[in-house]
Amino acid sequence: MINIRDKGAEVWENWNRPKRSTFVVLLIAAVVLLPFGGNFSFTSFLNTPISSYQAVLVYPVGMFVLMALGLNIVVGKSGLLDLGYVAFFAIGAYTAAILGTKTHLNIWEILPIGMGLAMLSGVILGLPTLRLRGDYLAIVTLGFGEIVRIVAVNNRATGGPNGIANVPNPPSVLGIQFDLLHMQGFFWIILVMILLVIWMVRRLSVRRPGRAWEAIRQDEDVAMLMGVPTLRYKIWSFSIGAAIGGAAGVIFAAKSMYVAPEMFTFNVSVLILSCVVFGGMGNIWGVVLGATILAYLPERIRFISNARQLVFGLALVIIMNVRPDGLLPRKKREKIQKKSVDPIAGEESNV
Repeated sequence: MINIRDKGAEVWENWNRPKRSTFVVLLIAAVVLLPFGGNFSFTSFLNTPISSYQAVLVYPVGMFVLMALGLNIVVGKSGLLDLGYVAFFAIGAYTAAILGTKTHLNIWEILPIGMGLAMLSGVILGLPTLRLRGDYLAIVTLGFGEIVRIVAVNNRATGGPNGIANVPNPPSVLGIQFDLLHMQGFFWIILVMILLVIWMVRRLSVRRPGRAWEAIRQDEDVAMLMGVPTLRYKIWSFSIGAAIGGAAGVIFAAKSMYVAPEMFTFNVSVLILSCVVFGGMGNIWGVVLGATILAYLPERIRFISNARQLVFGLALVIIMNVRPDGLLPRKKREKIQKKSVDPIAGEESNV
């Protein structure tokens, strides 16, 4: 059977720089036009039965892709299991809600504040806990996510269980409006954030932080013996991932105009982690594909009511059995899994 991914990679490698640039520009242009995809008869199948197609593109699709890219830095690049990623999403959302309703700051001014607070919380959480590994780290991050939610439930400043309403929409930029009637504006700003995150991750991956994350993911003990400051780079990955989650939270609050504790449960963390694993941990394009499918599929089959969760789970089980490393696994993982010659037996064996 022909490996479609390998074939695509071969075609990409044979292209010169102008061809690659043209393809990327055309692809981005096609994605920019996605909000209008449900308006034509030949693309009407994209419309979801209950929610507006444009609204679904913003949340959950756009938000899931953005948050999955942030979590991929922690889980896919560094090999750290984070089960409380929703906490950073909640911190960004509540920052936007509190400052947007209590001060005269607009959402664009609040955005860097939300990212900064989420990043700071990632550093505060990471300093004492990132010396832990495996299940222990997962339990601590899970607890942090629940702590943030419980604090929001019991704190008057966050509106308690009732949450905060009337969060203002962002002001228009270059004539682009951001409100319930113009969801394409939210989609485009999320798309800009996604492209910036992809650019940043690709730049970091080929530099010292990326090499350090790869060493930590492969074997942290060996990385420490080789002189890699593992704690520093783990905090790097944790704080960068947290900042991306905080940015998603700010835009989510501005889009929904309401935040409440039940929006930030453990299930959100599990869904975002599923997007990373389903698409292929460590592979940017795999994560984007996995998040798009897992965010859009439940909305597309919402007409079958609660049975959609059964279909959703069945699809996950089937794909994970057929493609245990995800839809688009990492290149390095694929190379490791190729057959090698056993020097003792002189026979081929799977590594």
